[in-house]
Amino acid sequence: MRRTMWIVGVCLLAFAHTGAVPAHAHFGMLIPSDSMVTQAEGKTVKLQMSFSHPFERVGMEMERPRTLGVVAHGEKTDLLKGLREIRVMGQKAWQHDFQVPRPGAYTFYLEPEPYWESAEDCYIVHYTKTTVAAFGDEEGWDREIGLKTEIVPLTRPLGLYAGNVFQGIVKRDGKPVPFAEVEVEYFNQDGKRKAPNDWMVTQTLKADPNGVFTYAAPWAGWWGFAALASAEYTLKRDGEEKEVELGAVLWVHFEDAGGR
Repeated sequence: MRRTMWIVGVCLLAFAHTGAVPAHAHFGMLIPSDSMVTQAEGKTVKLQMSFSHPFERVGMEMERPRTLGVVAHGEKTDLLKGLREIRVMGQKAWQHDFQVPRPGAYTFYLEPEPYWESAEDCYIVHYTKTTVAAFGDEEGWDREIGLKTEIVPLTRPLGLYAGNVFQGIVKRDGKPVPFAEVEVEYFNQDGKRKAPNDWMVTQTLKADPNGVFTYAAPWAGWWGFAALASAEYTLKRDGEEKEVELGAVLWVHFEDAGGR
């Protein structure tokens, strides 16, 4: 994930001479086949899990997640047993075919194995969520999962039109994070969207003093929100202690105002 600081001294001069631009963001991805399931569409939701640069459609290898689960009707269910390996953007990824048992809001979440990012000399761990509503019931879309860090939606994270405003609150250990930095990126599934420059690939905003952020998605499709923080622990690599970047990631789908 891109860091919000510039390297000083010689590196700044190198940036000036090479025309370097901001690095692009990593996102943990948890993309369901649909965010709203009706009786006519059947009962199966296909969940794809990967790690990537979603706008540029560049994937990274994702090891088998440590945790995959769903919260619905006040209960947590472990989904790890149903995982199978697939390829997304040419890289190792995972899929789970979830059979929806009854109406309700189903919030899926995962914790990955730490990903080593050599360019940033740190590990990355993204706690990732998305919500699917089934058969006309949406109760529980605002429920907090209790992850190490997470984005809790204040706007219903489904049934949104492109252009609608979305709000969420960033939490760490169950407490709001004042002025949390949030990166936003579009999942450019068909590759049709082109950014005018690299600053437009990943947009960045900050939460308010209560940890609340606001964003209006300009296009229909899946949008990822990632709130970044440094972990209070380190992990060893080649005998050295390395920093760990934590990300609270939420994926939200916006519909075309012209209809589905």
